[in-house]
Amino acid sequence: MDTLTERLVLHPFSVEEAERVLAGTPGDEYRWEGGYPFADELEVVRMFLRIVEEQGDPAPFGPYIVRRIDDGAAIGGIGFFGAPSADGVVEFGFGLVPGVRGQGFATEAVRGALAIAAANGARLARADTTPDNIPAQQVLLKAGMSEVSRDDETVLFEIAL
Repeated sequence: MDTLTERLVLHPFSVEEAERVLAGTPGDEYRWEGGYPFADELEVVRMFLRIVEEQGDPAPFGPYIVRRIDDGAAIGGIGFFGAPSADGVVEFGFGLVPGVRGQGFATEAVRGALAIAAANGARLARADTTPDNIPAQQVLLKAGMSEVSRDDETVLFEIAL
């Protein structure tokens, strides 16, 4: 099921859409913003297809295509790394094409993903980034998350849902 935010649609990947992304063909009804799909998105799609084949569709805790509402263009992705753990913790990651960064879309997408997690039983959401990825850290903070730890390789953010 799609999740709508003010300017975005978070659309869960289907097998057909994942295969189109890997083939590099958006399909007649959609368009892709320049730079989509990027390398990380291709790896997410490959992982999604493996999970579907081995375990079934992971929705709602799988990957989502992030599209602008106004023109339907795919501008990136956001996704969960599986269902919540036994104690209710869910982890996620996100990425948008360079041409749309700095416009608040990433923060909006993260808030949408947090709403999906909360509506589906997660009690805590977690995301991490590298210490040098200041823009991602700013997105997570703007979305209401808090930095909980930092080392030379990782900055970890969490939010109670």
